[in-house]
Amino acid sequence: MMEDYTFPVWFYVAVLAVILGGTLKKILAFHLSAGPALVAWLGATVLMEQLWEVCLPALLLLLGLACCLFSASRTRAPPAILPAWGKAVFITGCDSGFGNAAAKRLDALGFEVFATVLDLMGDGAKDLQRSCSARLTLLQVDITQPQQVQQALLDTKAKLGPRGLWGLVNNAGVCVNFGETELSLMSNFRGCMEVNFFGTLSVTKSFLPLLRQAKGRIINVSSPAGDQPFPCLAAYGASKAALNLFTDTLRHELEPWGVHVSTILPSSYRTGRIINHSYWDQQHKQLLQSLSPALLEDYGEDYLTETKELFQNFSSQADPDVSPVIDTIVHSLLAPRPQARYYAGPGVGLMYFIHSYCPASIRNRFLQKLFLKKKLLPQALRKQSDLELSLSLHNNNNNNNQHNNNNNEEKLKLM
Repeated sequence: MMEDYTFPVWFYVAVLAVILGGTLKKILAFHLSAGPALVAWLGATVLMEQLWEVCLPALLLLLGLACCLFSASRTRAPPAILPAWGKAVFITGCDSGFGNAAAKRLDALGFEVFATVLDLMGDGAKDLQRSCSARLTLLQVDITQPQQVQQALLDTKAKLGPRGLWGLVNNAGVCVNFGETELSLMSNFRGCMEVNFFGTLSVTKSFLPLLRQAKGRIINVSSPAGDQPFPCLAAYGASKAALNLFTDTLRHELEPWGVHVSTILPSSYRTGRIINHSYWDQQHKQLLQSLSPALLEDYGEDYLTETKELFQNFSSQADPDVSPVIDTIVHSLLAPRPQARYYAGPGVGLMYFIHSYCPASIRNRFLQKLFLKKKLLPQALRKQSDLELSLSLHNNNNNNNQHNNNNNEEKLKLM
């Protein structure tokens, strides 16, 4: 029946080979003997032949319908969004970056914004006071301090009155390490977890009654580092991984209450202290001081300096325009059906596609090329490599000498 279709033979063979190869791999994973595995492979071949003949027309029809629906959706008017006026939103981490920009945008849209900052007298707080309306309320909150979180809850309740809280944007976060796990202090891991996970957890649990009352939204700003193994970001990535799992679990738990929960996964943006070279120099200095002499000897100061410079270069190339992230925050707050996950910024969707569907070797190579392009090996590995090369050259010289001696002996015998 294949002659009835216009697909070339190579396409059919390729698809069949991929499917059967995957089937055979799964069969062999059960450590069957050669006989049953061969029978199973032949049976799978016959089955796939039959399925191909029966299902191909239906698959082509479904593909055509999908293309038509996609084309129609592109020409259709955008779905209506909910009104912003009268809705209250609580945002953490508004001193700078995403939080500061989100507070301004949401205030301009008509939200009643409660913005938390670490320093009420800082530049970020003054900027919000200058540029936002009287609806915006500034609150001094360190989310790692339960007393401050509870005070912020009381202040928010006092202003809201009987109303509930429509939105909670958990934006506050830190990255307090750069370097391999072995080089990172335990305080780095605890620092990231305290802010990125436990702090967010504390705020969320405290404000949940208000969110359930309004059937509102929770938006957690996370990172692809919580799903993918970015080199030298173990502490930060582990805290974001905990946040991602917590967010996914919370989504299921709050669905009966009508509360929507979304995760935002931004690409690299120029926010906070990452563009401050003195910050990286200070981090580098603290790292050198914290390492034991043996560990510093194994890795080498030049190796650690290269890591610092790579972080600096990567951060300097980050996008200064944070609007894609702010757009996703607005959409997750006002869309009738917000998405569970938002990939905010160029390249994030591709990154997750490669992470989900490509082999581990390709995934790892992609991350290494995308993030930190290390050229130096740790000093101990370089010494080991030099030693092995020296031994190899020495052995080659001995073999050559032995070969020459054998040749000379042969010549003497011939003479």
